[in-house]
Amino acid sequence: MADAPGAAAAITGPEQFARRLDEHDYLADDGAATACFLAVRMGRPLFLEGDAGVGKTELAKALAAVLDAPLIRLQCYEGIDAAQALYDWDYPRQLLHLRAAQAAGAGADADQLESGLYDRRFLLARPLLRALEAGAAGPGVLLVDEIDRADDEFEAFLLEFLSDFTISIPELGTVRTANPPVVVLTSNRTREVHDALKRRCLYHWMPNPGFEREAAIIRRRLPEAADRLVHQVAAAGQRLRDPDSEGFDLVKPPGVAETIDWTAALVALGARELDPDTAARSLGALIKHREDSEAVRLKLAALLDGHEPEPAG
Repeated sequence: MADAPGAAAAITGPEQFARRLDEHDYLADDGAATACFLAVRMGRPLFLEGDAGVGKTELAKALAAVLDAPLIRLQCYEGIDAAQALYDWDYPRQLLHLRAAQAAGAGADADQLESGLYDRRFLLARPLLRALEAGAAGPGVLLVDEIDRADDEFEAFLLEFLSDFTISIPELGTVRTANPPVVVLTSNRTREVHDALKRRCLYHWMPNPGFEREAAIIRRRLPEAADRLVHQVAAAGQRLRDPDSEGFDLVKPPGVAETIDWTAALVALGARELDPDTAARSLGALIKHREDSEAVRLKLAALLDGHEPEPAG
């Protein structure tokens, strides 16, 4: 079992971890709090999978706040390669250095000139290298966001990096760290990530929240919103994610991030409760596909007339 980072060493269990996340405005359910606690305590990467907008990235940010650690984010995208994740050389500055050295008459010593070109000051650290260098002051939190957007080759490279947390730079040597980062990987499941990478991690599926928790999340982020409005927005979000409710079958159902945005838009418009006109004017904050927007507008009355879920109890 790995030693927990200093700020988390006093956290003795998932319940206490959930309270610490709460202090940083993240309302974690039992599963998410337990996954975070175990990832930190065991020194294992945490693989968070779930629909877009469910709160995976925000959980990583809150985790960094709990640990009082810097957050280093690697945003994945189609075509990303190892160089874009590790490091690069600042070629314009190297060229200026070369010209300055030649102008000063230092061009005769080729070996010395080449050595000067590959000095540490010309190295551009990308997220993975920054995560190792941050370890000098204690472990950071490395967020590998949307790993499902990268390709198989990048997955294999990342798996190798996670196995030993070292980076080899031919011109400078091997970079190691005494304090490996806490690693969080997220996936929107646009494709299946290979089992080899998942096996290296602790896995947690992040479901969309139920009505009560969604309302609590919106209220936490927007305390100025009227309770009636918060309940109506949360109820609408629940219905739009249910393909059997009111006949909605959306291309991209809204996540919690979108219901928060919608509430913020409604508050900006001065709304204290939902009405068809204000809902229609602000729908762009909630729905992000044209087909979905048309479908919701056709059934807007049904969406707003639906009953709010009964509180559990």
